[in-house]
Amino acid sequence: MKWVFALFLLVPLVEIALFITVGGWLTLWPTLAIVVLTGVLGAFLVRWQGLGVLRDLQRAGTTGDPISPLAHGALILIGGFMLMLPGFFTDSLGFLLMVPPLRQILIGVLASRIKSGVVNGRGFAGQPRRPSAEADWVDAEFEEVAPDPKQVEPKSKWGSGSV
Repeated sequence: MKWVFALFLLVPLVEIALFITVGGWLTLWPTLAIVVLTGVLGAFLVRWQGLGVLRDLQRAGTTGDPISPLAHGALILIGGFMLMLPGFFTDSLGFLLMVPPLRQILIGVLASRIKSGVVNGRGFAGQPRRPSAEADWVDAEFEEVAPDPKQVEPKSKWGSGSV
C-alpha cells in the first residue's frame, strides 16, 4: 500500500514539474494545445486499436485463447485513459501502452508474476477448502417474546395517522 500512496504523491509532482518545464520552453498556449491534442489522439487510438483487438477477440473466440486479446484490450483502455489525463508523464506512459510489441512484453512480464491455479479437490490453487455450510451453524437457545399490545401503535395503511 505504500507504493500506491507514493504514486498518488509522485505522479502529480512529476506532472507539475513537466508542465512548468515545457511551459517555460513553449509558453502557455502551445503547452495547452499539446495537452488537448494528446487527449484527442488518445481517444482516437483507443477506438482504432480497440476495434483491432475486438477483431482479434472474435477470431480467438472461435479458434483459440481469448486471454491475450483481452489483456491487450485492457492495456489499450489504460493507455487511452492515461492519454486523456492532462499531463506529459501520463501521456508518455499512455503512448507506450499503445505500442503492440511493448504491450506484449508487459503482458509476458505480468503473466509470469501471476500465479494461476487449478481447481482440484483441495480448492483453488492448492488452498484448503472453505468450511462447508454446516460449519457456519451456531447452537443456541432462544425465547420468543410477544410484543405488549399496549405499547405498540397499530400501523395505518396511509402512514402514521397524525397530521
